[in-house]
Amino acid sequence: MTGRGQARAGDLLELVRSGRATTRGALQQVTGLSRATVGQRLDRLFRAGWLREGAGGPVDSPLGGRPSITLEFDGEHAVVLAADLDTRHARAAVLTLTGEILAERSGVLLIEDGPDVVLGELGGWFAELLQKAGRPAESACGIGLAVPGPVDSETGRVVQPPMMPGWDGYDIRGRLSRAFGERTGTGAIPVLVDNDANLMAYGEQRTGYPDCSAFVLVKVSTGIGAGVVVGGSVFRGIDGGAGDIGHIRVGAEALCRCGSYGCLAAVASGGAVARRLAEAGVPAASGSDVRELLAAGHPEAVGLAREAGRRVGDVLATVVTLLNPGVLMIAGDLAGTPFLTGVRELLYQRALPRSTAHLDVVTSRLGERAGLVGAGALVVEYLYAPERVEERLSAMGV
Repeated sequence: MTGRGQARAGDLLELVRSGRATTRGALQQVTGLSRATVGQRLDRLFRAGWLREGAGGPVDSPLGGRPSITLEFDGEHAVVLAADLDTRHARAAVLTLTGEILAERSGVLLIEDGPDVVLGELGGWFAELLQKAGRPAESACGIGLAVPGPVDSETGRVVQPPMMPGWDGYDIRGRLSRAFGERTGTGAIPVLVDNDANLMAYGEQRTGYPDCSAFVLVKVSTGIGAGVVVGGSVFRGIDGGAGDIGHIRVGAEALCRCGSYGCLAAVASGGAVARRLAEAGVPAASGSDVRELLAAGHPEAVGLAREAGRRVGDVLATVVTLLNPGVLMIAGDLAGTPFLTGVRELLYQRALPRSTAHLDVVTSRLGERAGLVGAGALVVEYLYAPERVEERLSAMGV
């Protein structure tokens, strides 16, 4: 926030959204602004439709008087669109600004068909979902997209993604915005893109572990990736490469999809387990096939999942020692008891007790919706950041 006495309308909105100040009096006290100035800046937010008055709060004065009227962020004034791409299927949704899913669909969407085809299809999905949710296309304020590859957050472009042939350096933001406009007749819409594990971690941390200052999520599906949330923000590294643990060398000779030998993903991902099952005569082509076999209690799948968990747990011992997280969450197709058991075996064996003394090793709470919730939250935090609030209010003439 800007200095005391200089808070903008966007700063006031941030204070209300975070719950740090939810009455006019509290805003005056926190910001040092006069009553008239607070009123003027709140008026802009009311005219934009972003704030509303809630119920009266308690009477603070011992002399009594009228209760203070609370202020609330109006999560219904717009909606967010979100999609989570995997290698063979996708999930998309319309969400409120507070993260409630209003309409959702999933289906087959092959990443190998290329960005033009896949993003064009998503534009159609979003148009249909808005109709299903009963919301006009103009109510969508932004799109969040999770992809299974490293993303440069400055440009929204994937960088040398092993599992996304034809996507390297592609203008995802521009194409998805155009695809949505072509299907709805609307103008350009902001599009934010991030790695799927990052957005899953962001969604899970915000909804289930908001007080955890160091949170790690490991997604084990067709590939393996990790999302790290530190101090409430996604840690991406300098160009989006943080968390790519699937390509840590573990000494094996298996060929990885990235072209190198011995990567963790080549021996312990859902794709690697599927390949070993297929070699043994068990029909399996992907992590989702392995998930179905595990749900059915298939003995060979269970054994291989536990072995894969031990491989991943060995690597996670280093991750936990380095980051000292409070929560380590396992998600994705293999995130069941056999895999988790294997992870714990090696993790607690290899990591120092000091690193695991206050560590919770858990599985996903949001399940397949984690990426959608995280993508939606990413858009909301971007659009309602104080500096962007000022830009948007000015553009609206408010």
